[in-house]
Amino acid sequence: MINILVCDDDISVHTSLGIYLEDNQYSYTSVYDGKESLQHALSGNFDLIILDIMMPYLSGIDVCKEIRKVSKIPIIMLTAKGEEIDVLLGLELGADDYIVKPFNPREVVARIKTVLRRIHDISEKNIRSVISFYDLQVNISNYKMLFNNKVINATPKEIEILFLLLNNPGITLSRDEMLDKIWGADYTYVDRRTIDTHINRIRSHLPKEYADRIQSVYGVGYRFEAGL
Repeated sequence: MINILVCDDDISVHTSLGIYLEDNQYSYTSVYDGKESLQHALSGNFDLIILDIMMPYLSGIDVCKEIRKVSKIPIIMLTAKGEEIDVLLGLELGADDYIVKPFNPREVVARIKTVLRRIHDISEKNIRSVISFYDLQVNISNYKMLFNNKVINATPKEIEILFLLLNNPGITLSRDEMLDKIWGADYTYVDRRTIDTHINRIRSHLPKEYADRIQSVYGVGYRFEAGL
């Protein structure tokens, strides 16, 4: 059975969402503040985390940051309207999706299914799990990026985007294509600027001669130029 950790300080969120989770044969655990959320996330056996941005003691952004240091578990952020900067930061840190409050519990369940399906599809695809380009290596099976055999501290989304670019050398991928392939078919809620933010962070991880190979194509998207 799929086990969900629901982190929100609003009891009504747990009540309304819990009904729909149970109707879909998901089990769930409720926690109500940031510290408790982090403790459960690091010690429990969960398949996905629903994480509110604004919580007592520790924000959802900080919880996400700490989780991503040790785990690739899927995270869906909950955010109030007007928290766009926090949303982009959450996605930058490795959240898989976000939902704006107030929300329809059916939408949350649909997003859960989308994220879990995408994670499953990535693991099941018959593609190379490791791509190397000279001293740079990206392993999509264990979500590791290495340069000169040293691990680079990158988020899951950064690793997926770089893997996608390396897997399509010389091919220009539009932002929409990248959103579709990385976030799945239900990507329309993700701002296109998210791709730019992730690309900038990927470049910052790499030496200039490698970062320069990730080329911007004005008005379209990005490509990895292997033949420079």
